[in-house]
Amino acid sequence: MNHELNAIIAIAARDVTKLLRDRMRIVFSFMFPFIFIGILGQSLQANVASSLGFNILLFTFVGVLAQTLFQSTASGLISLVTDRDSDFAQELFVAPISRYTILTGKILGESLVSSLLIISILFLGVIMRIPIDWFRLFLILPAGFIACLLGGAFGVLIMSNLSGTQSAQQVFPFVIFPQFFLAGVFNPITKLPPVLYILSRIAPMTYAVDFLRGLYYLGKPEYSKIVLHSPLFNLFIISILFVLYLVLGTYLLVSREKNR
Repeated sequence: MNHELNAIIAIAARDVTKLLRDRMRIVFSFMFPFIFIGILGQSLQANVASSLGFNILLFTFVGVLAQTLFQSTASGLISLVTDRDSDFAQELFVAPISRYTILTGKILGESLVSSLLIISILFLGVIMRIPIDWFRLFLILPAGFIACLLGGAFGVLIMSNLSGTQSAQQVFPFVIFPQFFLAGVFNPITKLPPVLYILSRIAPMTYAVDFLRGLYYLGKPEYSKIVLHSPLFNLFIISILFVLYLVLGTYLLVSREKNR
């Protein structure tokens, strides 16, 4: 038991150490929120905010916060595929520890990485003077770990179906980027055409984004204009998806590794 626990801590600590040494990733963790919130958010605020009835810049800020937690954890899990040919990945997969231990350590490590990356988003909110209720925001930040867990489980499922670096580079953007729009990261999705409505409810990022928004806007007048489902309903769906993705993804991954 202690052997597996030490392995989980070591894998998680390695992911955090990799982030601290990767200056480029830290820089990009600031650039992408700046593009989404600073450029796109302000553009929407200037052109459509009056017709929406709420501050679209704040709406986008909370959405990008949730999206970063989900996406960063998911991409961290998929990095196991791209690292498979590296010396560490080879040692990791042949180490005398369970595949479940490896995945648990990766999910924990990438969740911690995602939590560190959102510091840049919070800083951006300060310098852009977004009208954030900071007390309310800091109260709901621990719930962001739930978005990380869902992203991690989703990453496991995607990773289990990838054969190598090339497929990872092709598939991951295809399954992640459309969710930016389907999940309503920076565009309201309370009213959608039938096809987009169905796709948005299939996209797992939708529930992570709506969960954090629901907690942040709970009790506010604009709640019904922004939030799709109650936080409890989102938590229920996230729990089901987490178990489904993790169990199925781990089974497929273990089966694939046994056949290598």
